[in-house]
Order: sequence, then structure tokens, then C-alpha cells
Amino acid sequence: MLAIIPARGGSKRIYKKNVKDFLGKPIIAYSIEVAIQSGLFDEVMVSTDDHEIAKIAVQYGAKVPFLRSNKNADDHATTFDVIVEVLNVYKKTLDKTFEIGCCIYPTAPLMQVQHLKQGLYKLIENKLTTVFPIVAFSYPVWRGVEMDEYGKVKMVWPENKNSRSQDLKTIYHDAGQWYWFKTERIGSGLFNSNSGSVLLLEHEVQDIDTIIDWKIAEIKYKTLFS
Repeated sequence: MLAIIPARGGSKRIYKKNVKDFLGKPIIAYSIEVAIQSGLFDEVMVSTDDHEIAKIAVQYGAKVPFLRSNKNADDHATTFDVIVEVLNVYKKTLDKTFEIGCCIYPTAPLMQVQHLKQGLYKLIENKLTTVFPIVAFSYPVWRGVEMDEYGKVKMVWPENKNSRSQDLKTIYHDAGQWYWFKTERIGSGLFNSNSGSVLLLEHEVQDIDTIIDWKIAEIKYKTLFS
């Protein structure tokens, strides 16, 4: 099994996000270490176009057998594009193939080995194509509002105006930590009609796009692992 950690050099919202210090070490180190500690992978590799990221990745135990192409290092490349490139290079250049892969994001310090193992178990036992972690929205999206250019608001689903929150269906979103996948069956994307999930709790998940997100992730990490 192959773990792919996609970590390009360009980051707009947080400077050098993938190698920024997170409670004493580069944030990407957490993803690498959990992948290695899980004992699930034959190889843990980092896909990057950046020499600094590559050096740090190797320092923490990952492999960087090749640098990412310029085509898949810009703002328009998707995670799926990177996965396809990695699998193709391994097969055509390195003569290696893998039946199962896992894409692990480089800024997922709250990721846990037990959840990775749950995901792999579901992938195999339920004969799924992909499996990824999800978390419930903290507020019912059904009572969401939208705002016009003048600041006036209206409900997106006005039929729920007088509904109690507990009576509305729970909606979940991608936790943004990892994706297990069968390499021969992922088709054109990581989410399809045969995708499964592992449910996480809100304190086990944090999307990191801003410095405030970063600080919240640090608080959650200390709560989880201290």
C-alpha cells in the first residue's frame, strides 16, 4: 500500500503552510509520522515541487522519489491530478504498482492511526472504491441564510423557518484528512457512488486556511494528545 502526501510549495493564504512550525515541528511531519506509525504502508511518499519540503519530508522518514511536474504544481491542479501522476510515475518509471493507496493531506495534525485503520477496514470489508473521514456540520445547514449585495438576508430553505434544529436531518462534510482508494477503481475522482466514510467528532477535525484556524488546530491538538 502506498501513502501519498501532496505538498506543493506555493501557498497563498498561509506562507509556507506545509512546513510552518506547528507546536515544535513542521506541520507536514505529523502526517508523515502517523502514516509511518500506522504500519499500514509499504511506502510513504511526499509529492512536491519544492526542494525545502522534500528535504523536510525525507528528514521525517518519507520518500521523495521524484519531484512533481510543473503542470500539477499550480493553483488549478486537483488532488486527484496529483494522485494520478504519482501512480503513473511509479508504474512507468519506477516499475511499482499498488492495489490500495491513501492520500494523506500535509496539514492534518489531528489525524489518528485508529481512524486510518478504520478507513482501510471499511474499504476492504465493504468492497468500497474510496473511504474518507467526515464530520457533522456544527449548525444545521437547513436553517442557513444568504445575503444580497445590500446586506439583506433571506433563508435558503424558508420552509425550515420554524423547524427545531433537532428535527432537521444531520448533514456532514469532508474532514479533510485522508482518502483511501482502490487504485484500479477510482475512475475520475475520489468521491463516487461507491464511497464510504469514517465519522469523526468536531474536536478531531480542523480545516486550516487562516491563522485563526491554525491556532484553533493547536488548541485541539493539545486537548487530544496532551
